[in-house]
Amino acid sequence: MTTKQKQKSDETRKNIVEASEKLFASKGYDTVTMREIAKEAGCSHTTIYIYFKDKEALLTQLSMPPLQALLLTFEAFLSQELPADDKLKAISLAFIEFCLANRNMYNLFFAVKSVRVDDEAPDMELNQLRNTMFGKLVIALQNCLQLNANDERALMYSRIYFFTLNGIVATYSDSEESAKELMNRLTPTFEQSSEVLLAGFRHQIAIY
Repeated sequence: MTTKQKQKSDETRKNIVEASEKLFASKGYDTVTMREIAKEAGCSHTTIYIYFKDKEALLTQLSMPPLQALLLTFEAFLSQELPADDKLKAISLAFIEFCLANRNMYNLFFAVKSVRVDDEAPDMELNQLRNTMFGKLVIALQNCLQLNANDERALMYSRIYFFTLNGIVATYSDSEESAKELMNRLTPTFEQSSEVLLAGFRHQIAIY
């Protein structure tokens, strides 16, 4: 392939990815067809299959890089010499800020084609990454609550905690404020939410 051909090929691929992102965000993953994406990208409906075999491949292409970056952020916080509660707060705030900054893609990143968070070997690479990220939350919460890895409460409490994080994101999904504005205004509230949940979990552990 000549340099010119490669440039054209790279441009076509880039146009397809950008078109899929636009259509998935505006119309929803399930309703968009490969033919629509090809039309938006300015290529034929046969050309698009040269680059991506199906919508799932496009979903993976769009979602993996930003989620991998978020996972690295989680791992960086968990490796720091911080109290366990502070580590949990740090990854919680990182998750909230990431989701608020990517509100138009939030459902695509975390919900489309998703599986159970306790599925240890999902087939789809994207779900492997999603569940790895959830696993980091479980570890952070285990450390806060001093639960061993086999304690079933760790998964239950992690689910509850994750529901809360997602509820926060959903509350501001249509807000006109930017992610930065929301974080500047509400970070103390978000941190308090973490503290309240931890206090509740610790109370339950103490009485049962």
